[in-house]
Amino acid sequence: MDTAVLRIVDVNLNRAREALRVIEDYARFALDDADAAAAVKHCRHQLRDLAAGFGPRELLAARDIANDVGRDAKTPAELQRHSPEAVVQAAFGRLAEATRSLGEYAKLSAAPQSAAAAEKLRYAGYELEQRIVLRGTLRARFGSVRLYVLLTESLCRGDWLKTAEAAIAGGAGCLQLREPHLPDAELLARAGRLRELTARHGVLLAINNRPDIARLARADIVHVGQDDLSVRDARRIAGAATLVGKSTHTLGQFEAALAEQPDYIAVGPMYQSGTKPQQHIAGPQTLAEAARRTQLPLVAIGGITRENIRAIVAAGATCVALCAAVLQAADPRDAARTILNSLEEARRVSHQS
Repeated sequence: MDTAVLRIVDVNLNRAREALRVIEDYARFALDDADAAAAVKHCRHQLRDLAAGFGPRELLAARDIANDVGRDAKTPAELQRHSPEAVVQAAFGRLAEATRSLGEYAKLSAAPQSAAAAEKLRYAGYELEQRIVLRGTLRARFGSVRLYVLLTESLCRGDWLKTAEAAIAGGAGCLQLREPHLPDAELLARAGRLRELTARHGVLLAINNRPDIARLARADIVHVGQDDLSVRDARRIAGAATLVGKSTHTLGQFEAALAEQPDYIAVGPMYQSGTKPQQHIAGPQTLAEAARRTQLPLVAIGGITRENIRAIVAAGATCVALCAAVLQAADPRDAARTILNSLEEARRVSHQS
């Protein structure tokens, strides 16, 4: 093979290797996604096999770093990234470009099957990009959510959709549709209306315990409880880019949930709640212990008011979930805004101390 072609193949193999390592590190350490990390590792093995078809000794012999006219050519954009998600997205871009170039120049080699292998790897990269980047972006968005409102029509003082609109106007960053008794067709229709509403306002949509409905409605999140599907099974149904949250009520359940690798964990109830008055009280002490054991977002739920929210924040909650406190309020917008303001004030005090 021509030396120039060998140099092109060599540099693109290196680009692809480096990009895959950046992607694998993100899947492993930022997303804590063992399945995604394993899929990226499999791509690295495919790339190794692809490289073998070109002759590793010939590639190494053709390498000429000193005379590479593009070695020091950098744009300002290459020297800055604004988030881990931007880092991994750039890596996927390099992977796509490298595998495309490999596929084209492989057609000049004595091993034309290498072109097909490069194309297969390129499409595997596209699928992984959709899965990893979308999920990473959603996780970053969820990390900034402070108020999470659970929506159940029977608990609403007024019209359910107007209540949802009011909750968003009051600052809710995520709405969860929780309607265990609705027929499937009606549940899907309602999820669709909420998807339109939340998308319009840049708010996340969660579906309780129905990964199938979450997938059909293109929801951002599916939330599962202790007696529901596992996190892994919920993710398989809803789609790998969908976030999955898990409810816990004790430290034992919390530890078990961590092993399932959810995207966030709800802990509660914090205090006695009118929604589930008979449930065991986890309390802020359970939340505080949970916060010492994970960096995942922790959603506090159950009996939360403006009077007790400071203790919730001090215990380590990144977000609070409300139901009746908003849904049954005479003014759901004002109720949501009051809690959110109290939460933000508690966070400021916590950061200053």
